[in-house]
Amino acid sequence: MDTRTLASASTLTASQRQVAELLARAGIGIDGAAPGDMRLYDPAVLDDALARGNLGLGEGYVAGAWDCERLDQFFDRLLRAHLERAAHSPRLAWHALRAKLLNRQNRRHAWDVGRAHYDLGNEFFAAMLDPRMAYSCGYWREAATLAQAQEAKLELVCRKLRLEPGMRVLDIGCGWGSFMGYAAERHGVRCIGVTVSERQAAYAKQRYAGFPLEFRLQDYRELSPEALGGAVERVVSIGMFEHVGRRNHREFMRVLRRCLADDGLALLHTIGKRRRDTTIDPWIDKYVFPNGDLPSMGQIGDAIDDVLVAEDVHNFGADYDRTLMAWDANFEAAWPRFAAQYGEPFRRQWRYYLLSCAGAFRARDLQLWQWVLSKDGVRGGYRRPE
Repeated sequence: MDTRTLASASTLTASQRQVAELLARAGIGIDGAAPGDMRLYDPAVLDDALARGNLGLGEGYVAGAWDCERLDQFFDRLLRAHLERAAHSPRLAWHALRAKLLNRQNRRHAWDVGRAHYDLGNEFFAAMLDPRMAYSCGYWREAATLAQAQEAKLELVCRKLRLEPGMRVLDIGCGWGSFMGYAAERHGVRCIGVTVSERQAAYAKQRYAGFPLEFRLQDYRELSPEALGGAVERVVSIGMFEHVGRRNHREFMRVLRRCLADDGLALLHTIGKRRRDTTIDPWIDKYVFPNGDLPSMGQIGDAIDDVLVAEDVHNFGADYDRTLMAWDANFEAAWPRFAAQYGEPFRRQWRYYLLSCAGAFRARDLQLWQWVLSKDGVRGGYRRPE
């Protein structure tokens, strides 16, 4: 039973009432009856949200300063109204400046996200994800379950890459091996995968022992035809480019080009943002994905300029909303198994991450793109499989 006392509207300061008015414009009430309304216990969180944006809002939520029955609805409304742009402070400006001036995803820091996020525990992620452990957007066009959506996504990638038995495929950011295992089972290919997560690599090596798959704990910048035993026919990167960083986008594309056979194809699957002049959300950066940097479509275009040819671009970002909601349902169902190990603050932090992102994709503030790339253009043109 929740014993916290809701804040009274009459106790709000002038600046807090200003924030409440902004929320009202987005259809978000303070202590209202709608599932997406904010239940306010400490009015100071409104000042903190105005000063520090989602960093203040998220820390306030985890601390219990406010609550919401449906965080996904809250963020859908907030982002559709562009209220996140109302926060302006020296702290946020400094965060943006650091992202622009510093290479926070250099070789030394590239391993940070593996230790902080992907190494949280294989059992934990197995409880949240589908049976193949795919930690990226599913393809829900004809799917009814998370498992079906993830297999549909993996099959879509295989078909876009025109995989044939015996091909050698490089997977940059292979995770727990979902794509590699599927492609080997269903399409008879051989794969080399790299990850910066020790636990992912250990899990994948054990699960796919006996398959023609090699898993490496390695930074993508170390990849070359010599290191791979020759150029590969196909390259895939699913849900890893978000960690590359704008200062390294072009180097990533050059690595992709040098590893790819002359007539090869590559597929890049990545979350994207609508505007290039923004940085990763400060709360996500601090508590979920350190040093992340979502690319814009223009930034990816800049990175492939005179390096690769864009054969196809496919946006199915709305499917990430449904994927995240499925992950949240699995997480909540499994939480009793992990409560003692991780604690209630982690639960609130993780749900805030999943549901705020679901709202962002629902609002179409975030996108999901699949780019099919070639070195110098597919002769006669490329046709996306139906």
